[in-house]
Amino acid sequence: MTAHMPGPVQQDPQPPPLAARLRGVQSSPVREILALTERPGMISFAGGLPAPELFDAAGLRAAFAHALSDEAAGRSLQYSTTEGDPALRAQVAARLTARGLPTTAGELLITSGSQQALSLIAMVLLEPGDTVLVEEPSYLAALQAFQLAGATVVPVPCDDDGLDPEAAAALAQRHGARLLYTIPTFQNPTGRTLPLDRREALVTLARRAGFWLLEDDPYGELRYGGAGLPALAALDGRVLSLSTLSKIAAPGLRIGWVRAPEALRRPLTIAKQAADLHSSTVDQAAAARWLATVDLDARIGALRRAYGARRDALLAGLDAALPPGSTHNRPDGGMFVWARLPDGWDAAALLERALAHEVAFVPGFPFFAGPPDAASLRLSFTTHPPDEIDEGLRRLRLAWA
Repeated sequence: MTAHMPGPVQQDPQPPPLAARLRGVQSSPVREILALTERPGMISFAGGLPAPELFDAAGLRAAFAHALSDEAAGRSLQYSTTEGDPALRAQVAARLTARGLPTTAGELLITSGSQQALSLIAMVLLEPGDTVLVEEPSYLAALQAFQLAGATVVPVPCDDDGLDPEAAAALAQRHGARLLYTIPTFQNPTGRTLPLDRREALVTLARRAGFWLLEDDPYGELRYGGAGLPALAALDGRVLSLSTLSKIAAPGLRIGWVRAPEALRRPLTIAKQAADLHSSTVDQAAAARWLATVDLDARIGALRRAYGARRDALLAGLDAALPPGSTHNRPDGGMFVWARLPDGWDAAALLERALAHEVAFVPGFPFFAGPPDAASLRLSFTTHPPDEIDEGLRRLRLAWA
C-alpha cells in the first residue's frame, strides 16, 4: 500500500482590496483611549459620557414595559416607517418648539443616534471631492463621516467665541464649499459657544454663498450659566439641525433626529431606507412613552445642577493640576473644558504618564482637520462626582510635577 504524502500547504490568496473611500479614514483615537480607561480605579476625564447614576432607569424601565405590554407589543416589535414613530416625532417636535425652534413632526427624521444623521447627510449632499468647512478643532466622528464620503475637509479658524464667519466666507469662496458643519452651542471638543452676531453672520453667509449649513446640537439643554441663544435653524429655514436623546435620556437608546428643509426630507428618507429601513421600533416606542410621562424640565434641571457642580469642581482645581503656564476656558455648559499646555509640551506624552497614575484625558490632536496643536487637550467633567474629580486632578498633577 502506497502512502500519500501531503502536498505543500496552499497559501490563501490576498483578499480583494477595500473600497477606496476608506483610505485615510482612521479609527478614532478617542475610542482607543476609552478602552484604556476601563481599568478598575481609573478616573477618566476622557470620554464625553453621561453619568450612569443619573440615568432615569426606573422611568425607562417603565417605558419599555409599556412598549412591550400585550396591547403595544404587536406594534413595538414590528417593522415600522422609515421616518420614525409618529408619537416620538410629535414629542420631539413639541420639545424643539418649546425651546424656541418651531417644528412639526413632519420636519423630522428619526435616526439611530445623531451620528447616523451625519452619515445620511453626507451620503445625500456630498460627492467625492466636495468641500466641507468645519470648525478647527471639530467633532472627530463628523470628520470621519465626511472623509468616508470622500469629501475634502477644510478647517475654519476659531477663537474663544468659536468659528470666525469672515474666515469662513473667504474659505467658502476659495474652495466652493458645499456644506459647513458646526456645533454652535457648547462645542465638542472646546465647549465654546457661538455668540448671536456670529450666528446671524453665518446663516447670512450660507444663504449668500449657496452652501448648506449643518447645525449639531447635542449639548444645548445642558446650560449651567449665561443666557440661551437661538438655534441656527431658528434664524434660517435652510439649516439642517441634528440632536439626540443621548445626553438627556441615555446614549444606549441610540435615538437621534434631523430636522430638515423640505427639499431634503425625501432624499434623506430614501438614504435611511437603504441604510437600515428604520431605527429600532421598540426603542422608539419606549422613548416616545418616556418623553410623554417624564417631567422633562425637572429632569434637565437635575442634570444641570449635577453637571454644573462637576464643571465647577474641575475648573476650581484645573489650574493647579496642569503645568504652570497652561490655559483653559470656562464653558457655560455642555460636557467639556478645552485646555492648552505651555509651548513645547506634548499632551499625548503627558497622557502616557497620566495613565500610569490612573487618570485619563484626551489629547487634542485627533480633533484637528488641519495641522494639530500637540499641546491641546480635552477634559470631560460629567462622568465623575466632584470628590472623584478632585482626586483625578490630584493624580494629574502627580503625572508631571
